[in-house]
Amino acid sequence: MSINRRDFLQIGISGSAALIMSKNIKAGKTAKLDFDLEEKTVVELQNAMASGEVTTKQLVEGYLARIKSIDPKLNSIIEVNPDAIKIAEAMDNERSAGKTRGPMHGVPVAIKDNIDTADGMRTTAGSLALVDAPTPKQDAFVVKRLREAGAVLIAKTNLSEWANFRSENSSSGWSGVGGQTRNPYILDRSPCGSSSGSGAAASANLTAVAIGTETDGSVVCPASICGIVGIKPTLGLVSRSGIIPIAHSQDTAGPMARTVADAAVLLSVMVGQDPQDEITSAAKSRSVDYTKYLKADALKGAKLGVVRQYFGRNAALDELMETNLKELQKLGAELIDVEFPNFGKFGDDEYEVLLYEFKADLNKYLKARGGKHDSLEKLIMFNNHHADKSMPYFKQEIFEKAQAKGDLTERAYQLALLRSKVLTQDEGIDHVADEHKLDAFVAPSNAQAWLIDLVQGDSPREYVGSSSMPAVSGYPNITVPSGILNSMPIGMSFFGKAFTEPRLIGIAYAWEQASKARRKPTLMSTYAV
Repeated sequence: MSINRRDFLQIGISGSAALIMSKNIKAGKTAKLDFDLEEKTVVELQNAMASGEVTTKQLVEGYLARIKSIDPKLNSIIEVNPDAIKIAEAMDNERSAGKTRGPMHGVPVAIKDNIDTADGMRTTAGSLALVDAPTPKQDAFVVKRLREAGAVLIAKTNLSEWANFRSENSSSGWSGVGGQTRNPYILDRSPCGSSSGSGAAASANLTAVAIGTETDGSVVCPASICGIVGIKPTLGLVSRSGIIPIAHSQDTAGPMARTVADAAVLLSVMVGQDPQDEITSAAKSRSVDYTKYLKADALKGAKLGVVRQYFGRNAALDELMETNLKELQKLGAELIDVEFPNFGKFGDDEYEVLLYEFKADLNKYLKARGGKHDSLEKLIMFNNHHADKSMPYFKQEIFEKAQAKGDLTERAYQLALLRSKVLTQDEGIDHVADEHKLDAFVAPSNAQAWLIDLVQGDSPREYVGSSSMPAVSGYPNITVPSGILNSMPIGMSFFGKAFTEPRLIGIAYAWEQASKARRKPTLMSTYAV
């Protein structure tokens, strides 16, 4: 499949993703699949393939058919994999020969379009400037792990362009290549960003599981607002190599799935030591099977810190959370109200760090990738030259602020990085967790999704987001579906100290099994009053 930048610029934002899909989905009718894909877990898919009830090829064809039928409403898929059927057939042949690579063998996975793949799909970060960029020389490490595990990369998902780090007035889920992703529950509501496509696609059963990336909130926000599970791992657990960066001190990929069990399976595959990312040396002894921690009684005796600083902004959300907290107590958890001493004091330092690291990290990535637009400065020029297509709704203030920064030796950067880590780690999560001997913290992930507004951008009232403390610290965070408000899903987050994923996964699973709060999306066009 080949499509050049001229095609994209002529088609514009609304048609580009559709053109990719129409060229990548083979012509002809796909045989009707009797196997019901909706809400199927990884274990259920494996059992069905093992028993011969369905083949990997049939699964992939079924998901591709759902994408073709449903995704025009959602705009969550930016490109389908032209090799998906061929890969599925190879996995079927291996299974027929008595070989399975593990629990992800033959399972379709959609990945965010800022993750490198050395195949027939592009890696654009949603930007028209990268449409004609050279194919990455190698797969991102997480993609390599997926392929080794037998997963079928079925598609790439839309995202907030440049992972939502281009404009301070952007609309979550919009990119120049893919257009606007929509919330699968009510289509005029935001899917949140920047892993919006991964969240919407997984929720709408367009894939078995998905992968997103997060710098601050970009896994947990779309996961919670799209009614699924999202895990933002500890920094260093998952390799960052081959992922278009924002900032190395916070960036990580993470699993997004409809169940905690599926997210645990996917995380187990993603983790590993990567020679090209030295931070993963800390993960060498942590490559474990996270499904071992899926215990329905994990909340018994668990000591949870309720972060009250996230309450008081949204009355309906507070009421739902209080109900959930009572249920946690019934399940055996001990709850303690806590507050972070430096809550809200690290935001300026975080932003300063992101601006510095974005310029340095992105320039390094673009130089290695090659192509015409191989620096942040050249990206800014491209956007200015193609403003009608690249910037029809919002500009590139963040790009310009980052370009004005110096290198990472500057004192302003180094002090901001030190302060942000001390305030969120030593004097933040670590301090409060140790003081109260906590297993984890609990807080609302987000409030209800807001209306999409391409003119004003994201401007939700009574916004609540608890991602920043674990994001800036680099510590793990899991969101789990935990209720419905005004027909929209609400997530609840469990986060904790570094590398406490096993405990958090257990707690999240126990809550999920007791609450059963996940609801299939309605795909309503607007909210019915």
